[in-house]
Order: sequence, then structure tokens, then C-alpha cells
Amino acid sequence: MAAAVTSRLTAAVCRQFQRFVTVSAHAKPQFATSTFQPCHQRQVADSWWFRSSLNSRSLHTTCVRKGLDEFFDLPENWGEETVKSGAPWTAKQLRVKSNEDLHKLWYVLLKEKHMLLTVEQEAKRQCVQMPSPERIKKVERSMIRLDTVVREREDALRLLQTGQEKARPGEWRRNVFGQNFWYRYREYPIPWYLNSRYKRKKFYEPAHVFPYTRLRIEKYLKSKVRKERREKRNQKRLAAMFQKKTALA
Repeated sequence: MAAAVTSRLTAAVCRQFQRFVTVSAHAKPQFATSTFQPCHQRQVADSWWFRSSLNSRSLHTTCVRKGLDEFFDLPENWGEETVKSGAPWTAKQLRVKSNEDLHKLWYVLLKEKHMLLTVEQEAKRQCVQMPSPERIKKVERSMIRLDTVVREREDALRLLQTGQEKARPGEWRRNVFGQNFWYRYREYPIPWYLNSRYKRKKFYEPAHVFPYTRLRIEKYLKSKVRKERREKRNQKRLAAMFQKKTALA
């Protein structure tokens, strides 16, 4: 029984090797026998290589390449003061799209951003105003929102699989100045209680820092209140100016 199985495996290997040798013999051009070839023979060999059905496909799905023209705006927009553009993508619109669509949209926005930056630099070189410069801000906002949506999906998937929301686990700690910060865990070759480098870090608030921490919080609250009052005064001033204009009209 073992001899029969061994003979069958040997026959299968021999058939595969014979098939590989036959395909290689057909795929090898006839001018590849010599190491150095004349120029006309190399041209004929190269043309045969590209004309051969073994080395080409009948259907190509790649897009048309325009070279450096893709870094510039459409020709019909050249010389225009304003160019029509849509609103930036919102997070609500991006959340309903699949990961594949978001991946494609990211590269579309990246290509559009590079084109707009090229147009902006060319306008600076010619000392003219760029047509509709707000398009750069729209593209940047769309890219930031797209990145936020992708990060939300990654956090949700990680939270479902591992129970951790952050990609790198950590915890909130307090430094010697009384400020809270997110400390990300790190890997060390030795335990923390034997690591002198880790022991030099101070994750506590000294007693003499308590009064200054309270003063810092009070300062932040006072500045927040002053900012709110300033905004209210500006709103009242604008409302009064609007009423005067309506009364005069």
C-alpha cells in the first residue's frame, strides 16, 4: 500500500515538472540563446515579447494617465476668478459608507488636495489670486472627518474584540504639577519595581502643589466666565446695531 502511494506521488510530481518545462520552453523567446545580441535582433525580440499572447492581457482596466496635467485644475477653470465647488463631506454622510468606499474617497481627496496646493503655488508664483481658495479648507475638513470616522470604527471593533477602546492601553495619571494626563503603557524587559528608569518618574502630586492647583482651576474658571460675558456683550452690541439700521431704513 505504501509503495503504491509513493509511486502515485512520484508520477504526479513528474507530470507537474514536465508541464512546467513545456510552458517555460514555449514562453522563452528564440533570441535568448546568446548572451550578446545585435541591436536589430534585440528590437525584434522585445517586440515579439510584447506582441505575444502569453505576456499580454486582452482587457485592461487601468485609467488613462495624464502625467503632470493631473496636478493642475481643468482647462475650463483657468483664468476664472471663482470655481463652483460642493460642500465638504459631513461625518453623517461618511458613516453610512463602507470601508472600501472610504478608502477610495481618501485617495480622491488626497489627489484633489495635491492639485489645489499646486494651483495655489502657481498662483503665488504669478502673483495672482487663486480661484476659490476655500476649496482647500473644504478638502482638509473632509479628510479630517473621514479620518475621524475610520478611527471610530477601529475603536468600536477593538472595544468589541478586546474590551479596550484605545489602541495602546493606559490610564489617567497625575503629574507633579497636579495635571491629569493619559499615560500609555510601555513594555520593559524587567519588572517595574526593578526598573530604575521607571522609578525616576513621579506620578503623584506633592503636598505643596495643592494650593497652586486650586489657583490654576480658579484662573481657568474666571477666564471662562469672562469669555462668556464678552460674547454676550458682543451679541447685544450687534443686536442694537441691527435694530438701529432697521429703524433708519
